[in-house]
Amino acid sequence: MTPGPRNLITDIAGLKVGQATHARIKSGVTAIICDAPAAAGVQVLGGAPGTRETDLLAPHNTVEAVDAIVLSGGSAFGLDAASGVQDWLAEQGRGFPVGPHRVPIVPSAILFDLINGGDKDWGDKSPYRALGTLAAQTAATEFAIGSHGAGAGALTADLKGGLGSASAELERTGITVGSLVAVNSLGTPMVGGTRHFWAAPFEQDGEFGDEGLPEPMPANATDLRIKFRDLVSDGAPVNTTIGVVATDAKLTKAQCKRLAIAAHDGLARAIWPAHTPFDGDCIFALATGRTEIGPNLDVFVDLCAAASATMARAVARGVYAAHEEPGDIMPVWSSRR
Repeated sequence: MTPGPRNLITDIAGLKVGQATHARIKSGVTAIICDAPAAAGVQVLGGAPGTRETDLLAPHNTVEAVDAIVLSGGSAFGLDAASGVQDWLAEQGRGFPVGPHRVPIVPSAILFDLINGGDKDWGDKSPYRALGTLAAQTAATEFAIGSHGAGAGALTADLKGGLGSASAELERTGITVGSLVAVNSLGTPMVGGTRHFWAAPFEQDGEFGDEGLPEPMPANATDLRIKFRDLVSDGAPVNTTIGVVATDAKLTKAQCKRLAIAAHDGLARAIWPAHTPFDGDCIFALATGRTEIGPNLDVFVDLCAAASATMARAVARGVYAAHEEPGDIMPVWSSRR
């Protein structure tokens, strides 16, 4: 597997990404816009999710494809962002046909960034619907990673979080796989407080510092480094890593769900711990079908492995890019553990 030309999820033909970042509230929205409706699936493995339209994506349910996926900060307030994207799509005449009407299908997930130091006093109406519309309006094949969009106010156990993305091309088939993720985890992407990412074995071309794994592995490598431990002790769900894995292969809804499940393996390889009761970890899967390749079981194994690897890389890239001087990563939230 080799990275695509941008090393972004937009290496998948038929996808664009738009973002809106609100500096004062330290939050934002990331919208993945499909040029044409794409098959989709989802898997939620965190114990505290915040989502919209996920039931629709079950393989046995009626609607086969979606128009966009939205990732947002803002906790439950951020679910309004999908309505903003839906407004924009409706203006374009996009959506599932129902008689004379079209209803844009926009599943979404949110992360908790309400206590990251931003000014959340936004009055009687949250800004997320407007941010969603702005994100859709700016959708393009190039976009920034790090402290942008849904990753603008994200935090991990001991570092800033952020928005990350990565892609890979499968050598045997030419199928492309890409991942996009907003990292706001309870746990840490780093090994035992070192400069080394848990995702290091999957790194391509020094994309997040080329540090490799520590040798020897530190004795505290698997010690739990927990964000907002006092709030967790009170049972507050104040975290979440949300993402999208996509491919240009032609997949069914059931295969998309399996791809989302596989991508969660990459999340677990990149964050320790993951999928906790206080994370809302959720991954969507999209298949644009642009290659017209419908993978057999052998190829589908390769596809699932690539989903896992690109997700792990995207997690590390998002955190790495969120620091102004990525070569000098310093813990900024250690006092909160």
